[in-house]
Amino acid sequence: MTQPTVATPSAHLKPQIIVVGNGMVGHQFLQSLADSDQLQNFSVTVYCEENDLAYDRVKLSSYFSGATKADLAIGDAEEYASWGLNVITGETVTAIDRHQHKVITDAGTEQHYHKLILATGSYPFVPPVPGHDRERCLVYRTLDDLHLIRDAAVNAKSGVVIGGGLLGLEAAKALTDLGLQTHVVEFAPRLMAVQLDAGGGDMLQHKIEALGVQVHTNKNTQQICAGKETFHCMQFADGEQLETDLIVFSAGIRPRDELAKSSLLETGERGGIVINNQCQTSDPDIYAIGECALWNQQIFGLVAPGYQMAKVAADHLIGGAMSFTGADISTKLKLMGVDVASIGDAHARTPGARSYTFTDEHNEVYKRLIVSADNKQLLGAIMVGDTEDYGSLLQYMLNGIELPANPDTLILPHYIADGSEQSGLGVAALPESAQICSCHDVSKGAVKSAVANGCCSLSDVKNSTKAATGCGGCAALVTDVLNHELEAIGVTVNRDLCEHFAYSRQDLYNLIRVENIRSFSEFFNLHGKGQSQGCEICKPAIGSMLASCWNDYILEDQHVSLQDTNDTFLANMQKDGTYSVVPRIPGGEITPDRLIVIGQIAKDYNLYTKITGGQRIDLFGARLEQLPPIWQRLVDAGFETGHAYGKSLRTVKSCVGSSWCRYGVDDSLGLAIEVENRYKGLRSPHKIKFAVSGCTRECAEAQSKDIGIIATEKGWNLYVCGNGGMKPRHGDLFATDLDKATLLQYIDRLLMFYIKTAERLQRTSVWMDNLEGGLNYLQDVIINDSLNIGAELEQQMQQVIGSYQCEWKTTLQDPQALKRFRHFVNSDTPDNNIRFEEIRQQISPIKAEAINIISDRSA
Repeated sequence: MTQPTVATPSAHLKPQIIVVGNGMVGHQFLQSLADSDQLQNFSVTVYCEENDLAYDRVKLSSYFSGATKADLAIGDAEEYASWGLNVITGETVTAIDRHQHKVITDAGTEQHYHKLILATGSYPFVPPVPGHDRERCLVYRTLDDLHLIRDAAVNAKSGVVIGGGLLGLEAAKALTDLGLQTHVVEFAPRLMAVQLDAGGGDMLQHKIEALGVQVHTNKNTQQICAGKETFHCMQFADGEQLETDLIVFSAGIRPRDELAKSSLLETGERGGIVINNQCQTSDPDIYAIGECALWNQQIFGLVAPGYQMAKVAADHLIGGAMSFTGADISTKLKLMGVDVASIGDAHARTPGARSYTFTDEHNEVYKRLIVSADNKQLLGAIMVGDTEDYGSLLQYMLNGIELPANPDTLILPHYIADGSEQSGLGVAALPESAQICSCHDVSKGAVKSAVANGCCSLSDVKNSTKAATGCGGCAALVTDVLNHELEAIGVTVNRDLCEHFAYSRQDLYNLIRVENIRSFSEFFNLHGKGQSQGCEICKPAIGSMLASCWNDYILEDQHVSLQDTNDTFLANMQKDGTYSVVPRIPGGEITPDRLIVIGQIAKDYNLYTKITGGQRIDLFGARLEQLPPIWQRLVDAGFETGHAYGKSLRTVKSCVGSSWCRYGVDDSLGLAIEVENRYKGLRSPHKIKFAVSGCTRECAEAQSKDIGIIATEKGWNLYVCGNGGMKPRHGDLFATDLDKATLLQYIDRLLMFYIKTAERLQRTSVWMDNLEGGLNYLQDVIINDSLNIGAELEQQMQQVIGSYQCEWKTTLQDPQALKRFRHFVNSDTPDNNIRFEEIRQQISPIKAEAINIISDRSA
């Protein structure tokens, strides 16, 4: 980062803007200014107090479940440089000289401004109870805070979060991810007291306690002192005590307004920098945005209002007319795997407000609608355990859409047995002002306008409006609006797989099954069109479907041309043209003898060796002709292919469960090995991962997998449709307390239903979200067999299981197939262009610039 220079107004022709703070809101201000195409008219300096540029604080807890700094990052140094910003990290603005229009930092530098943006955010409130400053009493706000929590947890067994609000439960999730026995202590009589009523709070507490977190409400902490058995002892006003090894305060936030106070800007009685509708403070040259700002006596503790303030401030600087007139603080989130939503007037404070309440203790669902006195307008809602209707209800409230005659049908289960299925609010009913994407404040009218201007795909709409480019939660709704608008202007929405097959993937799968089609050529002759015999879309997609249905050897002559490079060579091609070797290690369990075999092979072939996140061993750097002899040794030692190259079952991660762990309540390792062997080789629209945890401490991170299984005292809990990757998603709790036979039956049905109905390259999470009715519908199909296809799905899965073969073992027995494994079709000579360098005592692909140097020297 470049350092600032002491500048005066006369030294610059461009107006100078200083932004203090590079959190999520500060970044949004810069983004908005860049989007205005007028950024070049300003000289902008950004002060970032932390050493890291802006990152996603909303997803902080994911840091302990595998996310990295890069995953959380929002600010990008290269992008900032391309915008021409002067960004200073690790330096704090300590004073504002309003008279001379300059700021002073803790490094002693001074910088002039024409306009100053305060995006200083907030800090975590720590109640001043005696002992709050003891060692291992921490807060939960920044990446540095997370590092301190992680360090304190190394030798700890238990942890307490003080505060049962949104952030408190996120912090509790972080402690459970660290393997601590976790408690939540809340002063109020219920969790999330701001967003939930008593019924919702009780249901949330019940569900969270079922996950192993102990909740203590109505607790007033009086003192924190040394414990007898642990590091701390918390003493409460009711005389009870709680011992713990570490404490995390998450009892609310306070605006960081110290700069404003010291420079005599107007602040609120209880803190916060007073702003007007253009986000200007009492000094018109100074703006405040985000959690440090006080608008109409309100401080918004959510990021969306801060984003809106950032856009308003940027717009005002360039002469626009936008105003900040308040913000909806409705919230939908998943706390520790529990769906929770709160809309509008959740506490029915509007005069005359009435409510409808639905409680399903069996499925642990609580819903409440708050409506106007005349029963025509939705004022608010609460949902715990099922938030599927959040989008529709929010649109009712935000747009003043008149409620149906019986509003209670909006929260009742969508039973269809009597033909009275309750349909959701279709996109056609939404007014053009309806907000579709809250992250970027994109309305239905904006999407409609984009379509009218030529956008024909979701990608087009994203590029044009930025809708669905934030959290991505609105992607399905944006797609619905897009398709609706396309059809409204007479454009047929094409759901064909490609130009060669006028069918959706689901239709193609059914044709293969019904007509017993066994090869692509047979399929093309029956249903294909066009001159060319398929393309890069339909060939691998139909190849995958054929494999899912019949499980034939994929390197047979009629199948091999359908495979992409990785499947063709039964290995993943790496950036330097070499391949990786990944033997299957079910459940991550491996004997010392087999470990030695892998080590000896890696040593003999000089392969880079690494343990994967899925509890397997990657061997990198194998040349094509080396794959058969390497796999021959692996197969001889009893290994099978790990299918790391295929859209298929990858791994089943596991903890040691009741075998070794003193907390394990069932044999998670044994079950992991059983299910991995059961579903190995199963081809699917996208890769599939499992995990099995032996208790609710969740060491195997099962809730982040397509299929997650967690042992309880009463059986197995099944989670479905979670995933890691670019858009991590927790799985949904699908069924509880299952015996093993029922568990496997449900998984058989669900996976086969996914394979039959999902789109090409569609992950299970997206697939479920796109099913009309979502999780409830899926439960109805799989558990209640509402389509009467359960037996058929099970039979088809049994066919796949019964026809499994190790593709490498089959290949090694086929001399014709082995001819494929050479670099040159007319020679067995190895590719001598493959070169390595040594890093950390192992091989690594040599960098391109190094290759150029070598080439130059050779020349």
